[in-house]
Amino acid sequence: MAGQIINPNLLLAVPLAPLAGSAIAGLLGTKFFGNVVGRVVSHSATILGVFIAMVISIMTLNQVIDGATFNGDVYTWMTVGTMKMSVGFKIDALSAMMMCVVTSVSLMVHIYTIGYMAEDDGYNRFFSYISLFTFSMLMLVMSNNFLQLFFGWEAVGLVSYLLIGFWYTRPTAIFANMKAFLVNRVGDFGFILGIGLLLAATGTMNYDETFAKANALSAMFVPGTTWPLLTAACICLFIGAMGKSAQFPLHVWLPDSMEGPTPISALIHAATMVTAGIFMVTRMSPLFELSDTALSFIVIIGSITALFMGFLGIIQNDIKRVVAYSTLSQLGYMTVALGVSAYNVAVFHLMTHAFFKALLFLGAGSVIIGMHHDQDMRNMGGLRKYMPITWITSLLGSLALIGTPFFSGFYSKDSIIEAVAASHLWGSGFAYFAVVAGVFITAFYSFRMYFLVFHGKERFGQAHDHGHAHHDDHAHNGEGKDPTALHEATAHHEEDEDDHGHHGLAPGQKPHESPLVVTLPLILLAIPSVIIGFFTIGPMLFGDFFKNVIYINAERHPAMEELAHEFHSAAAMGVHSFTSIPFWLALAGVAAAFYCYMINPRVPAAFYKALRPIHTLLDNKYYMDKFNEVVFAGGARLLGKGLWQVGDRALIDGLVVNGSAKVVGWFSTIVRTFQTGYIYHYAFVMILGVLGTLLYFFPFWHA
Repeated sequence: MAGQIINPNLLLAVPLAPLAGSAIAGLLGTKFFGNVVGRVVSHSATILGVFIAMVISIMTLNQVIDGATFNGDVYTWMTVGTMKMSVGFKIDALSAMMMCVVTSVSLMVHIYTIGYMAEDDGYNRFFSYISLFTFSMLMLVMSNNFLQLFFGWEAVGLVSYLLIGFWYTRPTAIFANMKAFLVNRVGDFGFILGIGLLLAATGTMNYDETFAKANALSAMFVPGTTWPLLTAACICLFIGAMGKSAQFPLHVWLPDSMEGPTPISALIHAATMVTAGIFMVTRMSPLFELSDTALSFIVIIGSITALFMGFLGIIQNDIKRVVAYSTLSQLGYMTVALGVSAYNVAVFHLMTHAFFKALLFLGAGSVIIGMHHDQDMRNMGGLRKYMPITWITSLLGSLALIGTPFFSGFYSKDSIIEAVAASHLWGSGFAYFAVVAGVFITAFYSFRMYFLVFHGKERFGQAHDHGHAHHDDHAHNGEGKDPTALHEATAHHEEDEDDHGHHGLAPGQKPHESPLVVTLPLILLAIPSVIIGFFTIGPMLFGDFFKNVIYINAERHPAMEELAHEFHSAAAMGVHSFTSIPFWLALAGVAAAFYCYMINPRVPAAFYKALRPIHTLLDNKYYMDKFNEVVFAGGARLLGKGLWQVGDRALIDGLVVNGSAKVVGWFSTIVRTFQTGYIYHYAFVMILGVLGTLLYFFPFWHA
């Protein structure tokens, strides 16, 4: 099949099928067109659309493995001079793999949503949104040009805004989606600047045409400066990735995105929006490889995110927020891999992470259902015997997350650590410390959550439980409650009908396992979370899977070559890991969590008392939100007030508008003194006028 061209009409069906499902649910299933179709049609149409996209994506991946490709336009929007703006697809190993990950995780989320959103009034609207989200991400990963990339980039941002603020009557949800929207606009400003620089220098928006001019670009400078153009463009593109993939300091929107329902948390954090930046940098590897400055910048940003966002996961009490900060940390790992030119490893971790992180989010949602919408882990404990499927799948997801040997997360995470160790790039020393220390931190907060939720004393259904404090919108995670704990009111079961809006189990109530429509996606996601890394590490990292797709300058950046030299087989790598530092750090993290939360709960309290300033710093999320509110939001308010008072009122209204009127009025007042009605006054004015004209045009005194 080598050299075969994939059918473009079949490829068109991949994004269009979810779009059609979204249109059916969003138009016919809502008040917009009068609720023509019901819930069954809405969820059936969207699930069918995503299922069709997944089947075609798997077929496409099989064709790509056999050597088939596609790179061409399917629709030309406009031509401006020599520049063509079009919709086109570039289908190779990278995009085919991303298509399969996006559609498969999205399908699980769609099925899960049937049970999770069962009693929500916005049921059809939610299905429309998540299907539209899938369409947007598919357009992004399948694109062959910067215009379509930017369209998909902005579309996932727009739909994420709609989904985070899905419960639009809640002030905290509106605040969270506006925050996500604004922070992403900061990153997107850099992103469009990077695209603009490349367009101005190359005259094209097509990937391959731009890559063909990469060497010429490396010799150019930004006009009017001494800045290398390629470095500036790559850093600007990565600033876009910092927004979408939630890298420090543009990470602040992602924890607040927990205001949306749990299914969209899984979709945003696992397979779609936050991975867009990782995918984009990997796609642009021919450009980034030519700028060590840009790569070092990426390494430093990723290292800070991986390490310091992990610390925040330790002090969270909201179950969804623990998983959210875990996502931030793991995105930092992927970014570090990009920075050391281990693009293969970055997208490999992206793939494995998509499955086990979706599993953990949906598992958290299942726990929330069982706990009657209480998200505070301090109100849980002992859920293992009540929710056995949720327990075992969450355990498998946690083991994959911390890098347990032979689990999928182990192969990708350990490969990142080894790649950083093999790198000689500036900043890789700090990066190595960050990713190694992050192993212990990840294991600790992951199993802190696991033990608090599924083991130990049953803390639910008590009159004094924390669930009654969920309405404190101003409390935080450390000493109070996070406002998200109030807002996870979703699938209300029969038992809830007597609760009158109470969140959490009432005294005497017990948790319950979620229905099959919720637990089935957990089981299906647990399978790849365990095995997919073992079977794919060879071809994806050291085989020909990404040949001619990802470009690496092995002479300048030898990390992947050194990894390939040390790799023998997946089994050998797993066995060897038992003697490695990351394994023992992960084991130490699990043991520390077990001791602190199962054996001797006084230890965390002692640490909290001894390290209160550090806890306060973490509880306030390094004061990044307050900094943004004071400096940027406050600065914008001051600037706006200044422009209003000085620019609008003083200059425009006072000087230009009112000032001109006053000048006319003053001149009119003077002229009016000569309008007396006496002929001799008019004659006198005429004589003055004639005299003035003579003096102006015939200055005889110079003769």
